Parts: sequence; structure tokens; C-alpha cells
Amino acid sequence: MKKFATYLVFSTCLLFLSLIGSAQGPKRNITLEDIWAKPTFRAKAINGLTSMKDGLTYTAFDYSRKKESLVKYEFATGKALDTLFHFSQLKVEGKSKAIWPDAYAFNPDETKMLVATETEHIYRHSTREEYYLLDLKTHGLTQLSKGGKQRYATFSPDGSKVAFMRDNDIFITELSSGKENRISTDGKINQIINGGTDWVYEEEFAFDVAFFWSPDGKKLAFYRFDESEVKEFSMNEYHDSLYPTEYRFKYPKAGEKNSTVQILMYDLTSKATKNMDVGAEKDQYIPRISWTADPNKLCIIRMNRLQNKMEMLLGDATSGKTQVILTKTSNTYVDIHEGEGNFFQFLPDNKRFLLWNDDDGFNHVYLYDLHGKQLCQITKGSWDVMKICGVDEKTNTLFYLSTESSPMERDLYSIHLDGSSKKKLSTRKGTNMPDFSEGMKYYINSHSDANTPAYITLNAANGNELRVLEDNRLLRTKLDSFNLSTKEFFQFTTSEGVSLNGWMMKPVNFDPNKKYPVFMTVYGGPGVNTVNDAWSPNPDMYWHHFLAEKGYIVVSVDNRGTGGRGRDFLKCTYRQLGNLESKDQIEAAKYLGGLAYVDKARIGIQGWSYGGYMSSLCITKGADYFKAAIAVAPVTNWRFYDSIYTERFMGLPQDNASGYDDNSPINHTKELKGKYLLIHGTADDNVHFQNTIEMITALVKTNKPFDMAIYPDKNHGIAGGYTRLHLFTKMTKFLDENL
Repeated sequence: MKKFATYLVFSTCLLFLSLIGSAQGPKRNITLEDIWAKPTFRAKAINGLTSMKDGLTYTAFDYSRKKESLVKYEFATGKALDTLFHFSQLKVEGKSKAIWPDAYAFNPDETKMLVATETEHIYRHSTREEYYLLDLKTHGLTQLSKGGKQRYATFSPDGSKVAFMRDNDIFITELSSGKENRISTDGKINQIINGGTDWVYEEEFAFDVAFFWSPDGKKLAFYRFDESEVKEFSMNEYHDSLYPTEYRFKYPKAGEKNSTVQILMYDLTSKATKNMDVGAEKDQYIPRISWTADPNKLCIIRMNRLQNKMEMLLGDATSGKTQVILTKTSNTYVDIHEGEGNFFQFLPDNKRFLLWNDDDGFNHVYLYDLHGKQLCQITKGSWDVMKICGVDEKTNTLFYLSTESSPMERDLYSIHLDGSSKKKLSTRKGTNMPDFSEGMKYYINSHSDANTPAYITLNAANGNELRVLEDNRLLRTKLDSFNLSTKEFFQFTTSEGVSLNGWMMKPVNFDPNKKYPVFMTVYGGPGVNTVNDAWSPNPDMYWHHFLAEKGYIVVSVDNRGTGGRGRDFLKCTYRQLGNLESKDQIEAAKYLGGLAYVDKARIGIQGWSYGGYMSSLCITKGADYFKAAIAVAPVTNWRFYDSIYTERFMGLPQDNASGYDDNSPINHTKELKGKYLLIHGTADDNVHFQNTIEMITALVKTNKPFDMAIYPDKNHGIAGGYTRLHLFTKMTKFLDENL
């Protein structure tokens, strides 16, 4: 099954469709209530967009009718072909109320579905839910398991079984008999995990489902995490209790013990479990496993703890033996965190695979055989491939997104696997987000630019536009009724000769003869860009418009270490996070202060997470150039953050003490001159509240005044109810009083 991520963008495109308005009359100013309390800018989501196996049709939830339903559509025409079910039909025997489907997945012949409901989020990716089996012919609905909520329920390739995880163990249910088999038995909270990932793998290797059916459905490969020696982190929860309750979970900080990871193989015929050979070293990572087209061959990606060596192992699923077929090393780190796609992909011919890496200085796609021999470099040039979108095996054509036009843009290209016949398929300047159907016959493309919301089209694989799905005419009309500024791009060169990209929002009634305060917004972390020629669905964008309406010039600059500009620009911050990045943001403040219409004495900066780390460095190390700073959920010392992320960019703290300490904001509080607002949620499982506690300690020790806002029981997103309205009201007031 291939889920279309496009529905998220699609939902953004339907922003304001429930509202009727025109651009006539005086234009409105945005209010904070518009952004955070009212439905003024709320999206009407279209969920569950899924390509069918034929590659000609897709399904999507339809909420627009009187009866919510799942509808089957034809790609080429958009015609509704069939209603697969109405939500009201999803009734369980003995219950009067129908279940509400949060997600669904078809079995291989698309006659049955797994329907998930009552979803609970655990961390960023992981969830647990109740699964039901729906027969699309009879509309009979049966509960998958009565032993408690399940996680990650997945059909076997022949559709006769479903594997799922519960209580840190893996279960397989025989659908014909309903018999439930527990294939692992040692799962235990905060000790052993079978079939799922621990906290740090989920967060930093970005996956949570950790079991995988073989192509023939006769074996199940799965991860086993032994986190018994990983130190626990604890957080107090304050709500609805006379005495706070304590929540404890395993969180390996930089330099501390990680989980020991095994790859196990369960044979459904013999009911035996075998250990795959991942080597004798225990202190290592297994960031990916993947079946080849051969149901007896499993690929295992192995990395050393420093993440500067990556090996591809090909394993025999019967014997458990493995051999290394390819090794990649780096004097910094091997980047498997492409963010926008998969970094390797086996081809159906079972003879070749694609690998995305930066061997020539830029991220490109290479073709290898199964012995690890490079057959060719498919893409070439002084630009980065950002995503492998897929391969049409019949025409031997690769589809990919790249920054060939600009690091601020994303364009879709096709190219033959021998590197010939490259063709640019996208035609509009800005950012393209294609999502291909099964078989690569069609793709839904969401195009936008910095000042234009998404324009969504259905395209043939050759790029030809077949029809418009959403042109956002109503959204544009609605936006025209507000006093919105235009986002402009600019470049400048630092004193070190580095060219940096930025965007700027000027006040609507901008007067070049006046002097304006500047509000800089920053993230700045490795590989993450904020300067993109794309429409942002993030509500923060409307806050930036709100600030521009109030008379601020709003600016964002991508410093060194951000993505889309090749290996050297990305990895130059290695072992010294915060050093070059803060220098570049300080250089940006100097550049802006030199503009005739900027009041250089009134420059402020704000960031969240890594951005909070950056804003904290700027108000301390760059105290002469920033009058005020807001740090939301900031890292204040990399010693407090998790092992995988931190060590990838910094090495071990035992080997790089100065790298960790020289650019930690807690060690620079004595340099603080301006106003500083520190914000954190007490239930942040990602960047712990400990970071803010240590920052407060350092500020008090150096006798530096600061402002603070603490949000009880809120996680890294600090959201829920009126929380965001309260938070952004607080930040706005701080800026008004100090800039």
C-alpha cells in the first residue's frame, strides 16, 4: 500500500474554503485570535488518500457529503467510481455507535481493510489504536484483538494474517481462524522492545514500525531493543492530581549507553526465531533493514556509533548469515537522513539497487549491483537530489526532486537509470511536491511559491498536466481581504565571503525613508532550511504577517549547515555546532543593520528547539547586535541532548569536550546585554525542561535578568486549547515592549 502524503498539502490548499468572503471593502488586519483561537485560518483536511494497486484509481475520505464515507476515484478524470463504505456502517456488534476511522489499509487483493480508530499518540511518530477488520463485500466488522490496543497492524503479503505489536511484543493473527500467536515473549516496558523502536531511534532515525514481512509472507524480520542499561529520564505530570505523578522513559544522552539492537527472523512454518548476524559490536546502530525482491535476502544497514561508517549487509534469512556488500565512510558523518525520501531502494529485478550519497560533494543517486559494485552515477551536478520519488521498472526511469534550480526550490525530474535522457517535468517556479500512484503512471503535484498557496494538479508520468484538482481561487480571494505583506528573497555575502540566502517581509505600507525594527526568525540546524520558495502551512507564517502589520520587518536567513547546497556547506559545522551558524546569524544582523530603512539598535531574534539554541547564542555571543531574543524549548548544552543526533554532528563528549562547551549558551550568559525570554514545556520528552533549568541556573549565577514562561505538562510542541494563543500573545508583548 502506498499512502499519499499529498493529502497534508491538499488540506493546506483547502484553507479557508469553509469561509465565504471577498476582497471588497477595507482590508483586515490579522489578529492573534484569528491565528490561534478562531477557525479563520483552519484547514479543512482531506485524509486517507491512497493509490489502489491498479495505479489507475485512488481512495480518499469524503467529509463533504451528509454521510462521511470512503470513496474510490479515477485518477484520469476524478470521477467517483464507488463508495466503499459510509462511516455510519462501521458498527461493531453490541455497540450502538459506529467507530470513527482514523486510518486504513487494504489487504493485497483489496477485498478487506484494516481500520484504525481511537488512536493515541505516544511520541512523535508512534501510536497505539484499536484495529478492526472490515470485509468490503459484507461490510462485516470484527475486532482484530481483544487483548488491548495494538500498534502497527500490517497484513501479510497474501492477506491471510496480520502482524501487530502490543506490550512490547509481536503477535500474528490467523484471519481464517482468529487465532492469535505471540511470537516474542520477553517484551517489557523500559527493558525489552520487540517490533517497535526505542525513543531515540524513533526520533532520530524517523521510524517506529520495526517488523517487516518477507515478500512471500513466510518470514517476519523484526528489531529487538534491549534498553535495560539505558538511563531513565523522568518528568513530573501535574494535571488532575493532588500529588504530581512521575513518568519515566529510557533516553540515552550524548556519550551515554544506548540500547543493544538485534535483528531477529521468525519463520512462520517452523515457528522458530533466528538471530541475524549483525556483528559482534554491540555499541552500533541498525538504522534500516529492507527485504530485497528475494524472500530469503534481507538487507541490513549497519553504522558505527560515530556514524562515519555505513555498511550494507546482505543476509540469508534461513541461516542468519550476512556479508558486507558495500561500505561508505566519511571524515564527518555518513548522511542517511535525507529527510525528504528514501536513501536506498532495491529494484524489482533483484539485481540492482539505488543509493543516495554525497561521494562527489553533492547528494546524488548511484546504481549498484547486489555485489556492491557501482554500475553508474545516475545524477550529476553542483546541486542536491533531495528525494527519490520512485522508479518505473518498465521504462527504467528514475523520478527525483532536486535543488538544481535553487536550494530554495524543488523541481521534479525524470532520468533513465543509465543517466541519460534527463527531463525536467515541473514547469512552475517554486516548490513541487509530487506523489506518485502505484505503477508510476500518474502523480499528484502540489506546487506553491512563497506568496502563492498550493496549486494541485493531476499529471501523467511524462509531466503533462491532466487536470486541476485545486487552484485555490477562494483562498487567494480570502487572502486578498487581509493586509498581508509580500515575502521577498535576498542574498548577502558575509565578511568571511560566504553567500547566504534570506527572505524578508516588510510592513504593508513600507516607507524606505523610515527606520524599522527587525524581527529575525531562525532554525539553523543541520540540513533544515527556512528560506524556501514555498507557501508555508505553518500558522507561524500568519504571526509573521501579523508582526509585519504592526511595523516590524520580519527576516529569516539560512546559515551554514543548512541543506540543498552540497556536502561542504552542510557539514562544515561538524564537531562545532553553533559556532559558524551563530556567526552567520550575527553577520545577518550586521547586514540588516546597514540597510537604510533598518534601526540597527532594534534587532530581535526568535527560534524554537534548535532555533531556540541559536537565538540564545545570538543574544549572548552576538550581544552587541541583538536587542532582544526569544528562545522556545531550546537546547542549552548538547550534553543534555540525545545520543544519535548529537554524536552524529559532534562526536562523543568524551572526545570533543570543547566542541560541546564552547558554544553552549549556558557558558555565555555573562555576555548577555539585551532582553531574553525563555519558554519551555515541562513535559518536553525531546528537548528536556532540564535545558531551561540549567540556563536559569547560569543566568542567576552571572546575575543576568530574564523573562520566562513555563507551560505545565506541555511537550515540545507547546500546544492544546488556548496554549498557542497564550504563548504567542506573550511573545508579541515581549517584542512590543523590547523592540
